[in-house]
Amino acid sequence: MNKPLAGTLLALTLLGAGAAPAVAAEPAAEPAVEAKAVDFAGTVALSNCSGSVVRTAASQPSDPALVLSNGHCLETGFPGPGEVVVDQRSSRSFGLLDSAGTRVATLRAGKVAYGTMTDTDVSLYQLTSTYGQIESRYGIKALELNDARPVEGTAIKVVSGYWKRIYSCDIDGFAYRLKEGAWTWKDSVRYTSGCDTIGGTSGSPVVDTATGKVVAVNNTGNEDGGRCTDNNPCEVDENGNVTVREGINYGQQTYTLVPCIGPGSRIDLNRPGCAVPKP
Repeated sequence: MNKPLAGTLLALTLLGAGAAPAVAAEPAAEPAVEAKAVDFAGTVALSNCSGSVVRTAASQPSDPALVLSNGHCLETGFPGPGEVVVDQRSSRSFGLLDSAGTRVATLRAGKVAYGTMTDTDVSLYQLTSTYGQIESRYGIKALELNDARPVEGTAIKVVSGYWKRIYSCDIDGFAYRLKEGAWTWKDSVRYTSGCDTIGGTSGSPVVDTATGKVVAVNNTGNEDGGRCTDNNPCEVDENGNVTVREGINYGQQTYTLVPCIGPGSRIDLNRPGCAVPKP
């Protein structure tokens, strides 16, 4: 994993175009999609990890805001395989950043609404502030969670509030299973080499630069070429074949969370379409 810095277990592409034939002009190219400006606004710094204030398309200004990070960034330690944390009281604080990466406020959690390291590596904190309060006080909007699965080749940015650093790369593909030590994650996002994330970037939002929406949460990378060990995840395909990609990093998809978030930012694991692990 891109280990939390205070943790103990995880001491954490122009081809030149030839002249067109005079008798047949090339059709006009379709206009390129303009990328969204991706900056630090809405990201947060935890004591040991990164995160972001997130919402769904249906979220209301009066709803308590949610912060997205990793399950392995929980203040109570790493959830064990099969463990799911729901509605656990928390008073954890988060440094809210503006577009330039300047800390403008301290936000506080009321509870851990959801957290796990099974199938995915995610935590959602419910804050004591609403989306409307954060926007009116600090002029910062929450990042929106995309409700669709991302695709290979998507240009992305991994935005670390902890390090105030933005990594740029593409989605290289997906790992059917990603195994690291005792934990196994499903359908993980594999980055191209440009996103060489490090400890402290855990929990960073992975943002689709075309839409500005969050498509994953950064969580791990193979540091030393080890095979399926802590800090050295391996990919396992449908037939059980193992692939090790030293120096390559990964994130966990977040579209699966969207159906689970109901009115009032309530996490309801029984909502239609919600398929994340349950306690």
